[in-house]
Amino acid sequence: MELWVIWLILAGILIVVEMLTLTFYLLWLAIGAVIAAAIDWFWPGSFVLELVAGCIVVLILTLFTGPITRRFHASKGFKDAVDELVGKQGIVLEAIAAEVPGIVKVGNETWSAVSHEQLLKGEAVRVVSRGSAVLQVEKWGG
Repeated sequence: MELWVIWLILAGILIVVEMLTLTFYLLWLAIGAVIAAAIDWFWPGSFVLELVAGCIVVLILTLFTGPITRRFHASKGFKDAVDELVGKQGIVLEAIAAEVPGIVKVGNETWSAVSHEQLLKGEAVRVVSRGSAVLQVEKWGG
């Protein structure tokens, strides 16, 4: 298998994982992998050049976009769309045990969820907080 294909597969995996974590760090790594794939496509056999170029792109993106995203998140009125899930009602699709996450549906979306108590399939829950890709829920009290 060509090395550029491996770089593109790695980039695809990183993008999928990025969508699950809701950060930009893996996206920058994916872009670095795409750059490495492009270099291998045009100049095959230059693995060190691919690796160095990919790393430089990741470093530049991390250094220059970090302050911008922090300033954007700190700006008045910014609210992450996922934060709006807190307080909303959902339903358990896959049972949640004390230490084992399950699946809940909140609105039209399904999420991995954890709880301090056991929740069975079909029970109504309320979102208490959220992590990067996991919701903290509790049994719906009313």
